[in-house]
This record gives sequence, C-alpha cells and structure tokens, in this order.
Amino acid sequence: MNAPIPKNETKRLEALRNYHILDSAPEREFDDFVKLASHICCVPMATLTFVDGDRQWFKARIGIENSESPREDSFCAHTILAGNLLLVEDATTDPRFADSPLVTGEPYVRFYAGAPLMDAEGHGLGTICVLDRAPRTLNDEEKKTLEALARLVVSQMELRRVSCALAEVLSDVRTLQGLLPICADCHGIRNDEGYWEKVEEYIGHHTEAELSHGFCPKCFEKRYPEAFTGLQARVLENMPLVALAS
Repeated sequence: MNAPIPKNETKRLEALRNYHILDSAPEREFDDFVKLASHICCVPMATLTFVDGDRQWFKARIGIENSESPREDSFCAHTILAGNLLLVEDATTDPRFADSPLVTGEPYVRFYAGAPLMDAEGHGLGTICVLDRAPRTLNDEEKKTLEALARLVVSQMELRRVSCALAEVLSDVRTLQGLLPICADCHGIRNDEGYWEKVEEYIGHHTEAELSHGFCPKCFEKRYPEAFTGLQARVLENMPLVALAS
C-alpha cells in the first residue's frame, strides 16, 4: 500500500534539498550511525534513508545492496507521515506492506523499525531504520536509542549544512595578499598581467568591496582651503560653550 503524500510535500522536499545530501558521497559520520543502530538492535540490516519525490535513497546502509528503491515500496514513506517511531513486527501480516516487493522478494523484510528524521519545522525528511528477515520486536531501551540516534543524525545534518554554507561563503571571499606594485605618482596598481589599473578597478576585480569617494580632512584643507576654513568656522559657531571651554 502506497503511503499518502504529506500535505506539506512541497515544503518538505524543499527542506530536504536545502541540506544538499541527496546523492552525496558516503560519509563516515553517517555510516557510524547505521552501524550503531544495527549493533544496538541486533539486526542484519539498517539504513539511513531520505524520502525523495519518487524514491527513497540510502545515505548509509548495512545489509542492503541497492542505494535506492521506489518510494511506492517504501516503509520509510509511512514513517515520515507518522512523525514518530514506526514498528512493524511482521510485515507479512501487515496490509500496508504484505505485498511490497521488499517483503515478497529480496531482501525479504519481515521486521522494520524506523525513527523519523524531523527538522526544526516538523518536516519528515527520512528515517534511520533497522530491518530483519525474521519477525521480532524492540524493547523500550532499543526504541529510545533508535529515536535518540535519529535526533543525532538531524544534528549532524544541520552541522553539515552550516559547514557547506560557510565553505561556499569562504570560497567567494577574495583577499589581497603579497606585494602590490603601486605607482608613486598616480597610485595605480600593476596587476598580475603587467597592466596598470586604477586602485578602484583593482580592488573591484579582486574583492567584493564597493568603493565610495571623499576627502580626508588634510586633503580637503589642501585642495579647498577657503571652503575648509569656512567649514571650520561654522563648526566652531555651533559647538556648545562647554566644549569650547574644554
């Protein structure tokens, strides 16, 4: 039985893609979560699954050959709807899954337990789940541990997302380094190709800075002495008596 599409599916998929994790290379941090889940729950199969538009994709997996499978066959598509741990003790007796190719054929799933990966806005992005080829269940401690692992996975995803965003920002930052040849008269800068550029052009080509122009007080006095004297007089006229006394 296909899982219904969540009401917030568009925003859910947008949130999932904002993590830039779909089809990414294996990462040890996520592999370790799957290993822990398999070990703690004593099962031969475990996956870290993300539910995409028409597929479920495994970021990490143990005991599963394929890296993805159709969403219509997915146990995890049901888990993200529930919003809490989904436990299927014997899939052959559950009308939602009895006819699933994952049950009637390889890997012959009988037992499934999945904890949803929920972001801060409540979007179900995927699951960390454990599976077995024989019917069974989980005790309370195993359930709590699987749920804790799901929360840790989301925390790791957030850390990964922020790190990727920071890396993108840093890659766009261009800094001026080394010795810059500057003309002693016009203050032009010689670029790497040997051509001379105005300092404004050079900085614009090598940084993200935008330049504005003005005069420092010393240059303003030198270039426009009369205007500078008049400006000084107006400043003094408007200055409080206390300031003048000091």
